[in-house]
Amino acid sequence: MYERGPKRVLTFALFLGPSIVGVALFLVGPIVASLGLSFASWDLLTPPTFVGFGNFRRLAANAEFWSALRHTLTFLAGYIPLVMVAGLLVAVALNGRMPARNLFRALYFLPVVTSWVAAALVWKWLLNPSFGLVNNLLAQIGVAGPAWLFDPSWAMASVILASVWKDTGFVMVLLLAGLQGIPRVYYEAASIDGATEPQKLRHITLPMLAPALFFALSISLINSFQVFDQVYVMTGGGPAGATTVLVERIVKNAFSFSRMGYASAMSWVLFVLIFLTTLVFARLQRRFA
Repeated sequence: MYERGPKRVLTFALFLGPSIVGVALFLVGPIVASLGLSFASWDLLTPPTFVGFGNFRRLAANAEFWSALRHTLTFLAGYIPLVMVAGLLVAVALNGRMPARNLFRALYFLPVVTSWVAAALVWKWLLNPSFGLVNNLLAQIGVAGPAWLFDPSWAMASVILASVWKDTGFVMVLLLAGLQGIPRVYYEAASIDGATEPQKLRHITLPMLAPALFFALSISLINSFQVFDQVYVMTGGGPAGATTVLVERIVKNAFSFSRMGYASAMSWVLFVLIFLTTLVFARLQRRFA
């Protein structure tokens, strides 16, 4: 028999209390504080000063903010299609029968559990225009490689390439779980009817994989809005501001320029963008998945 009454409530409180206190202090508290700071001016040295919607008006008139937003959307537009297609192709390939299948699954997932700092430093070396492995390999076939991270035209593409490499395994795992939930009888029936592999993919795999695809797409979109680690390590927002993104600007304004109120306002704008995107995809998932 389960305990009832005040004793049961006390038992729950004793077990959940430490976690609730931790969440309140280190998650809810900072969120509420950042909302308050978004309406204030604070340089970390003097007391905060209430400025109303002044920080948001500065954001709307600041070309740097719009540039960072544009670069974030550029990253999203390049990263999302590539990582979803790559993750789907790898998941479909590793869902079938093949030698050392589990080993290949582990190898594709290995970059996901690798520290972004370590991975970004490796990519920074690979893409070095003077002694990097990528340009050396291109030179072997007579192609002069670009300056990659040092060229404003190629820097964002380099960050996207590294991000797709690292996150393909994560999308693969999500879609692989969805693929394993599709009954094999559908494929067997399609084979009897003479369906080709592309037809099976189009008419069986993709429709039945829709929930997993929407989930992977939603998570990837949320993560891509918050892109930071690879940009910070590989380019620092350069060259010439070509890879400035929202989170990188938030960190710089908060901890380099001591504009805590302005950075908080930018954080809440980013939160609204992510929240609206999540709502849209939740509605789309209910409609199509």
